[in-house]
Amino acid sequence: MPTAYIVDAVRTAGGRRGGRLSGVHPVDLAAIVLDALVERTGIDPAKVDDVVMGCVTQAGEQAMQVGRMAVLASKRLPQSCPAVTIDRQCGSSQQAIQFAAQAVMSGTQDAVIAAGVESMTRVPMGTNATFHMKEGMGHYKSPRLEEEFPGVMFSQFAGAQMIADKYDMTKEAIDRFALASHQKAAAATRAGAFEREIVPVTVETPEGPVEHTVDEGIRFDATLESIASVKLLQEGGKLTAASASQICDGSSAALIVSETALKDLGLTPRARIHTLTVTAGDPVIMLEEPLFATDKALQRAGLKIGDIDLYEVNEAFAPVPMAWLEHTGADPDRLNVNGGAIALGHPLGASGTKLMATLLNALHARGLKYGLQTMCEGGGIANVTIIEAV
Repeated sequence: MPTAYIVDAVRTAGGRRGGRLSGVHPVDLAAIVLDALVERTGIDPAKVDDVVMGCVTQAGEQAMQVGRMAVLASKRLPQSCPAVTIDRQCGSSQQAIQFAAQAVMSGTQDAVIAAGVESMTRVPMGTNATFHMKEGMGHYKSPRLEEEFPGVMFSQFAGAQMIADKYDMTKEAIDRFALASHQKAAAATRAGAFEREIVPVTVETPEGPVEHTVDEGIRFDATLESIASVKLLQEGGKLTAASASQICDGSSAALIVSETALKDLGLTPRARIHTLTVTAGDPVIMLEEPLFATDKALQRAGLKIGDIDLYEVNEAFAPVPMAWLEHTGADPDRLNVNGGAIALGHPLGASGTKLMATLLNALHARGLKYGLQTMCEGGGIANVTIIEAV
């Protein structure tokens, strides 16, 4: 079977809700990373066969097929470049990577950009669902779905609470995990670990235009006391906003190509796609599925967890990667080495390619080989992508 390669992956620095990226239209935010990826890889824009764009809240400024709108707003890609927008919830742009790789591996395309965008400031989470409810136009939960899952609203927050209880996690342990995310992200930022993957975005501030290049969500002065003091999301629960992923604005993109494209277009790969996996399980506890998806991915790859050098497990809520570590027996020192979504933010549809940019660069910076990326997704689904640095 033909091999799919990652030439490069880029992202914007995360923007806090109402922060520096809040003044940038999501179409333009997506176009910025598309242009940067084309420039950095040196690919002939006319040779890009497709753009697969992840976006969860496809409403308002993110409606009208935002992937295609981003191509049209691009200063590098021609109008002849097609695009599609997909929603696999938090895993949307990780699925974009997998769809792009599958296209290349099938031999039907040679160069595909996988990307993602989410402006959670300008298009608040749930806008596409609550609009219909407000207008009296129905609810996503159909009569048949209610019959199968009576009274269940499929809450990710509830799922995270269930995981914390199932794995007997203490609030202190959860808070310590959240603190570590900020500490690792702060250390990585100070060391310049994100410089290669971050695309500068010019934004307007009261002091004038500046280049946005640092993730706004990182709390460089975080302490266990400050995290522990945050109000519980539910009385008697263990989770707070401090142990959950931050609402975030951002975009990201990766170029996936065939071996033919590498030779014909003079491109240099940074990794090859080793294994693609997606699984589904319990839609109620929901966020636990990365554990079982990882088992399947490793089995398909013929690898053991100890063979994997670095892991990116999305920090939707701290209990998710904590449970993943316990289930897999993975080395905590290899997990989210530059921090995770608790510190860096989780721009929903953009997080998949965002994490890939970080994983790719972390592997190369350390001279390591295998990287594994996974994240929990609404409805009890999980993607796992294993890459091999080259």
